[in-house]
Amino acid sequence: MAEPRAARLPRMALLGLILAFATVLAAQLGAVPIAAADWLTPPWHAGSEPLSGSAYVLWQLRLPRLMLALAVGASLGLAGALSQALFRNPMADPGLLGVTSGAAAAVALALTLFAGLQLAVPPELRLWLLPAVGFAGAISVCFGLERLSRWLAPGSIAALLLSGLAIQALAFAVVGLCSFLASDEQLRALNFWTLGSLAGANWTMAFSSTALLAAVFTLTRQLAPRLNALALGEAVAAHVGIDVERLRAGAVLAVALLSALAVAWCGSIGFIGLMAPHLARQLVGADARQVLPASALCGALLLVAADTLARTLAVPAEIPVGIFSALIGAPWFLFLLRGALRRMGTA
Repeated sequence: MAEPRAARLPRMALLGLILAFATVLAAQLGAVPIAAADWLTPPWHAGSEPLSGSAYVLWQLRLPRLMLALAVGASLGLAGALSQALFRNPMADPGLLGVTSGAAAAVALALTLFAGLQLAVPPELRLWLLPAVGFAGAISVCFGLERLSRWLAPGSIAALLLSGLAIQALAFAVVGLCSFLASDEQLRALNFWTLGSLAGANWTMAFSSTALLAAVFTLTRQLAPRLNALALGEAVAAHVGIDVERLRAGAVLAVALLSALAVAWCGSIGFIGLMAPHLARQLVGADARQVLPASALCGALLLVAADTLARTLAVPAEIPVGIFSALIGAPWFLFLLRGALRRMGTA
């Protein structure tokens, strides 16, 4: 018997409380200690006195970085849940399927071979150039992967994953070529994208990513009931009156937007989108209406924890969060793959 929805609400609330506690703790931890008075200091210059060193670190460095981590982590978790629902595959993930790699390849091309494009854009719009380019790369991979897997072997999980690996390899080759052709300055920027980092966060990025996440989340809430029907198969979904092609297009658009948001401002951060939906389903079950928000919360929690450890374990140095998430996520992926192979062997 399915667990009542009301029984799962306390778990969602508990997850939210854990996330709030982790966020406050992350704001306190770091090379610069934060005092209680720093939280009471207004972030703007109320008078002639500038912010103190620790208050400046809190309001201008640490809090916008945390807000961006929450938005990006939630975006990756939500994108992972959508990918797994869209492809009806628990191993699907924007990183493993090559979606984030496609966005990273597009950003790498914009930074090197088409570097003059940034000069042609008005200064006030340059912050949006890389997200727009990343979105174009991500959505191209989403549509290409869906068509390629259906052409090779419709409904085959192996064809889906292998197609994603092929696209990922191609995207890495493009990034490698861009690295070979890049100048020293461009190469440093490329290293930022390939390793993943939240160090460049500011309030503009944080508020913009949060607003975009809120807009896409509204779209996904409308898709959730139809994704539940899609889980039973395309024929069943079509039989109950769902336009499957329109549903696929909406889900692909959402995954591309979320992947571009993460990659364009923070670089490649892998495995968050794979881990978060599995944790969410353990907490709230398989109903997409519950899994999608729970995956967003789990993704935010995972990235906040990973970024906090990445910037505190090697003080005063900082480990790129993309490396840290891969160190955690790769064993998790092998664990999930082992379980999937066992189920296939006993079927």
